[in-house]
Amino acid sequence: MATTLLVQRADQRISVIRINQQVGSGEGFRPAVMQEALIADAGGEYVLWSEREQIARTVAAVTILPHTLLTRAMTTTASEKLAAGKARVGLALKPGQVPSELKPGYRVQIIHAHHTGQASLLAPSALVDSVVEQRNGTTMVTVVVDSAAAPEIGARAAAGDIVIVELSGER
Repeated sequence: MATTLLVQRADQRISVIRINQQVGSGEGFRPAVMQEALIADAGGEYVLWSEREQIARTVAAVTILPHTLLTRAMTTTASEKLAAGKARVGLALKPGQVPSELKPGYRVQIIHAHHTGQASLLAPSALVDSVVEQRNGTTMVTVVVDSAAAPEIGARAAAGDIVIVELSGER
């Protein structure tokens, strides 16, 4: 009986979501990163391909590598991303203050660049929430930081004294 069930199930395939590009923690699931994959229905918790529009309204809870079959545990809503003790801070940065090709989900350091040439670390591992490049060359970056650091980061950003440093291997 068990053998018969296994043989019958071998022909049953389900259509699930496979991620075809790396998606950083906190980054949204763009349609371009999702691909359909047919797998044997083994009773796993994979997200069905038919749910891709719902998934496009969520963000990655963790960094997801290419060729990964997506599960619900890998997704979260944007509001869940802003946990207790965290704050979103908006930064208007000029060229030279922000790395090129910065993307949501990247981890960065936020540095206060003193006019004296000295620097101090304000946030050792901030999460990039959004990046919008303006026509005037300014890059609008929203970061998620510890609530305690948010007022100083906001004040230093308003004065134009903030620099973002991308952390190696933290995409």
